[in-house]
Amino acid sequence: MTYQFINYSVENGVAHLQLNRPEKKNAINDSLCLEIEHVFLNLADEVKVIVLSGNGPEFCSGLDLQEHKAREPFEVVKHSNMWHRVFGHIRDSGIPVVAAMHGAVIGGGLELGICAHVRVTEENTFYRLPEGKHGIFVGGGASVNVSNVIGVSRMTEMMLTGRDVDAEEGLRIGLAHYVVGHGEALAKAFEIAKGISKNSKYSNWAMTTGLSRIGNMSAQEGMYTESLICGITQTSEEVKARIDAFLNRKKS
Repeated sequence: MTYQFINYSVENGVAHLQLNRPEKKNAINDSLCLEIEHVFLNLADEVKVIVLSGNGPEFCSGLDLQEHKAREPFEVVKHSNMWHRVFGHIRDSGIPVVAAMHGAVIGGGLELGICAHVRVTEENTFYRLPEGKHGIFVGGGASVNVSNVIGVSRMTEMMLTGRDVDAEEGLRIGLAHYVVGHGEALAKAFEIAKGISKNSKYSNWAMTTGLSRIGNMSAQEGMYTESLICGITQTSEEVKARIDAFLNRKKS
């Protein structure tokens, strides 16, 4: 498959999905969204981890406002639903996603990046939710996904002010897990991804799909679900072999 707005490759079980609209600061249009969806709907069995990055000086400047058009209310709802569906693939496919972010992570770019399970940023990264200044509201899942990370109060403040949050503050409030030097995010993301690729695929699936759902449950339901997932992951032949290897190493 040849893509127009992304680059995609796989090597040794680690895939690289790169936004490729550098002339537009990797702004998101519908075609780019659907290309991302195509990748996730057609993942090869060899893919164990995905690295998500942006080509050029910016990770993603958000919605491509030049392609923004007036829609009837229901059409706006359906358009938002499409973004939710596509970004949901990143969050819920069962394949860990490691984001390498740098420069601008704005609006829809933050909605995209926050869906990654591990987020690496460079010291020049800044985050912004400018919807208030544009007279619109988030539509790519931020009201759930971003607020779950940083809290409703902090997200409200970011949207009301439209201010920039720098890399260090982003690390402190949870928008990123790592901050590295300029030009180092992609290498760090691949380093992390290669480590994750050595995990059991069952564990990776459980961690990337189970924890977020358990977080939305009552304590009792969460404990029950945890036991079910535990039963699924810990009884596979692969996991048995891993535990046996570990125990034999300890004995030697």
